Amino acid sequence: MKIEEILSNKKDHLDLLLVADEQEDMIDRYLDDGRMFALYDDDIKCIAVVAELNDNECELKNIAIYPHEQGKGYGQAMVAYLFSAFLGKYKTMYVGTGDVPKILRFYKKCGFHESHRVKNFFTDNYHVPMIEDGVQLCDMVYLRADV
Repeated sequence: MKIEEILSNKKDHLDLLLVADEQEDMIDRYLDDGRMFALYDDDIKCIAVVAELNDNECELKNIAIYPHEQGKGYGQAMVAYLFSAFLGKYKTMYVGTGDVPKILRFYKKCGFHESHRVKNFFTDNYHVPMIEDGVQLCDMVYLRADV
């Protein structure tokens, strides 16, 4: 298993980015300015994008694992790599997600803890209802990890 930064042609990985963020114009908001990383285990398994918020904070904007590769530890390996690469330079890393117990458990297992919520984020920013595990997403739940 190896992780490499993707420096060009980030949109070549749009199919995988859309696994985690289903609306391309939302991905376009952070893709150019974010740093993209790919995890390979023979072939690509996981993509992540991290964007700087300010001198002290960054945000994990997207982490996506192909559905048939989920549950194999690739997401946890990517988050651990990102912590080692970014926490230290930044004091805090945020990640925003829907209020879905399975996803929240994943991030908490990786070392994040709940920070705050943005009311109606998904209903205000997405063209169609966002459904995850049978639940329509409404608020964005932010989690954080600190140095």
